[in-house]
Amino acid sequence: MPGVAEAELAEAAQLASLADETPEGRSIVVLAKQYGIREHDMSSGDATFVPFTAQTRMSGVDWNGQQLRKGAGDAIIAWVRDEGGEAPPELQAQLDRIGREGGTPLAVARDSQILGVVYLKDTIKEGMKERFDQLRAMGIRTVMVTGDNRLTAAKIAEESGVDDFLAEATPEAKLALIKEQQASGRLVAMTGDGTNDAPALAQADVGVAMNTGTQAAREAGNMVDLDSNPTKLIEIVEVGKQLLITRGALTTFSIANDVAKYFAILPAIFITTYATTRGGKSPLWVLNIMNLGTPESAILSAIIFNALVIPMLIPLSLRGVRYRPIGASALLRRNLLLYGLGGIIAPFIGIKAIDLIVHNLLGG
Repeated sequence: MPGVAEAELAEAAQLASLADETPEGRSIVVLAKQYGIREHDMSSGDATFVPFTAQTRMSGVDWNGQQLRKGAGDAIIAWVRDEGGEAPPELQAQLDRIGREGGTPLAVARDSQILGVVYLKDTIKEGMKERFDQLRAMGIRTVMVTGDNRLTAAKIAEESGVDDFLAEATPEAKLALIKEQQASGRLVAMTGDGTNDAPALAQADVGVAMNTGTQAAREAGNMVDLDSNPTKLIEIVEVGKQLLITRGALTTFSIANDVAKYFAILPAIFITTYATTRGGKSPLWVLNIMNLGTPESAILSAIIFNALVIPMLIPLSLRGVRYRPIGASALLRRNLLLYGLGGIIAPFIGIKAIDLIVHNLLGG
């Protein structure tokens, strides 16, 4: 702000961020070192730290007769007014500009004076939009939940390519959003790194905490991402879906295989069970569409086929069915066509081929 040196603002921002354990607070402490800020001895006992909370949206310290605060613009403006001061007329324009550019403006105040604004900018990782497109192709809707103001949230949502966003979200709002989605019958996965994310991470069906996050977030999540990459959720979904698809494919093939197998051999087995017609064949003989040789060769062929097909499925079960990011309906159709129809056709071909060999070996 006018009349405030940049180094003076940096020192106040650093001191006010010491009690802020969020990534934003830590980044401000690191940034302030670039201004040659000297170390301060805070162990004298007269320093009272004010930790960051989602309710106050600010952090700070009372030290050496000064009150230093850093936080969301509107929260700092309200605090300064409570202290008997007023925000400079230039402040709101800066807050709005940073918000429109997709940054997070954090105001810094000392006693009743606002010193300036720290411009925080979330770095959109390369390829983020493409990764969200992958989630969309899987049928997964992405929602960005942030404590930033609506201008900032809207800009970041546009840059990252999420489907929707919730701005100025408190821990209660995050928790309510997840409960609302779950009440609608949806499965909810969430990634987070802050203490404010802990209740929502615990409520989500799948909670993925960042390794760089707070202890509360790591304890609340179902798993911890050591790489601290929010898009790791895509790999988690892919692995989970691949396991489900593989299990479904093997089950579909097994059921279809059993139905076809028994349909193939039952007529041959019961050739002589019912009253025979002229020629010594029972009425079920018309169902012997594979024209298997004898009941003995039919049963033996089915046993041999079964002994061969089970080991052939082991590599598929270990490797897994390759997952493609397509909708559930398309996956079901592909599964039925490939493994359902394949499970029906394979026994007819396999048992018939084996029966030709067995029947000849048994001497007709």
